[in-house]
Amino acid sequence: MPTLRSATAGASPAAASTPRSVKRRLTSPDAPRHTSPHRSPHAGAGTVCTPKLLSTSPKSSRKRLYGDLVAAEKPKWHPRDPAQMRAVKEALHVATVPSCELVCRDNEQRRVFEFCKACVQQAKAGSLYVCGCPGTGKTLSINKVKESLVCWADELGMETPDSLAINCTNLANTSEIFSKILGQFQNRKKVTSKLSPLQQLQSMFSNKESAPRRMMLVIVDEMDYLITRDRAVLHDLFMLMTCPYSRCILIGIANAIDLADRFLPKLESLNCKPLVVTFRAYCKDQICDIIKHRLKVLEYDVFEPLALEFCARKVAAATGDMRKALGVCRSAVEVLEARLQDSSDQELGIVTFDHMDIALSKAFKSAVVDSILPLPQQQQMVLCALANTFQHCKRKAITLGELNKSYIEICRSTQVPAVGMLEFSNMCMILSDQGFMKLGQSKEDKLRRVTLQIDISDIGFAFKGNRFFQKCLEQPRC
Repeated sequence: MPTLRSATAGASPAAASTPRSVKRRLTSPDAPRHTSPHRSPHAGAGTVCTPKLLSTSPKSSRKRLYGDLVAAEKPKWHPRDPAQMRAVKEALHVATVPSCELVCRDNEQRRVFEFCKACVQQAKAGSLYVCGCPGTGKTLSINKVKESLVCWADELGMETPDSLAINCTNLANTSEIFSKILGQFQNRKKVTSKLSPLQQLQSMFSNKESAPRRMMLVIVDEMDYLITRDRAVLHDLFMLMTCPYSRCILIGIANAIDLADRFLPKLESLNCKPLVVTFRAYCKDQICDIIKHRLKVLEYDVFEPLALEFCARKVAAATGDMRKALGVCRSAVEVLEARLQDSSDQELGIVTFDHMDIALSKAFKSAVVDSILPLPQQQQMVLCALANTFQHCKRKAITLGELNKSYIEICRSTQVPAVGMLEFSNMCMILSDQGFMKLGQSKEDKLRRVTLQIDISDIGFAFKGNRFFQKCLEQPRC
C-alpha cells in the first residue's frame, strides 16, 4: 500500500513501531524530545520524559497498593445505630430467605430440578424423597427448585405446573392429606361423592377422561409424621404416583436419614420406590460461606474472621445445623449490643472472638452445667476437688478420704473454712443423689469408693469465667 509506506518512510524505527495515540499519552507536549532513555532530563536535550503513572519506584508502588486496599475496604459498622443493628439481626434471622441463589446445595438442587424437569417434559408422574438432619437446607432448596421450574417452563412456553405445599404437622389426621390434594384439583368446582378422597384420587388418575391435564408439584414437608403415625397412608400416597394418568410430582421431605430404610423396602415391593436425595450436614467451610453470603446485603463487616470461623467449627463439629449457627451469630451480636449499653467505649464496633465464645457457651450449655450453677458454694468446691482428683489420677475410682484431702487443699488455698468429715460425707451423699458422683459402701467413711458420673469438662465449663472457682480447679492433685 503506497500510502502506508510514504507515511512511515521518514520515521525512525522506534517511532514507526509506536502508535500515535500511545506516543501522545507517554510524551508531555511541552517536554523536549530526548535521544537517550538513560540520561537524566536535566542533562540536556534528548531524554525521554517518564510519566508519573509509570513510575516503578518501590515507594510509589506501595502507595498505589495501599490506596487500592483502602478503597476496597468496607465502611465501618456502627452497632449503636438502631437501623444498622436491626438490619444485621434481620440478615441472620432463620426466617429470612436469601433473595439471590442458595449456596452450598448446588448438586442437590440440580438433582431435584432435573427429576422434576423430566417429569414435566414427559407429562409423567414421579416421586422423590428428600432426607437429612434438621437445618441442612432441605425445605429452602426445594422451594428454590419450585421457582426454577416455573421459570424454566415459562422460558420454553410450556404450561407451568401447579404446586401444593403440605406440612404434615398441621394435619388434623393423616388421611387429610388426600383431601388437600383432591381440593387442589377441584378448586373451581365442588363435587359431592360417597367415595373417600383417596378413592376419588385413584379413580381420577385411572381414567383418561377425568385425569387432569396440568402437572402438579406436591411438596410434603415433615413426612416423619406420616412415617411414624400411619405408614398405610404413606404407602397409599406414593402408590398414587403409579396410576396410569397421574400428573403429580411428589416430593417428600423428612429430617431423619434412617427413616428411609424403614419404609423404602415396602415401597419397592409395591413398585413405587422414590428417588432418594440426601442432604448431608454442613461442614465448617459451608457454614462460613452461607453466613458471609447472607451478610453480603450489608455494606459493612460485622464479625471478625476468627470469630466467624470459631462459630462454624463448633457448630459443624456438633450438629452441622445451619439454623443453630445463625442463632449463635445473632446471640453474639446481642452480646455486643448488651456491652455497648453498659459501656461508652467507642472502639466496640465489631463482633469479636470473645463475644462469639459467650454466645457458643449459651448455645451448647448442657443440662449438667445448669444443675451445677445453683449448688451451694461448699458443694461446688467438692466438685472442683472431684475434678482435680480424677483429672490428674489415672484411676476409675478414688476413696472418700482422698477426695476429702483434695477438698481441704482447696479450702486452705482459697482461705475458706473447711467442713468436718461428717458434714463432708453428707455433702457427697447429696451430690451422689443428684447424679454427680457415685458412692460405694464401706464400714469406714474414708474408705468408701467414689466414681465420677459426669464429664469433667462440664465442671470446668460451669465455672468458666469465675476467678474463684478457676483457682479451685488449678489446685494440685493426688
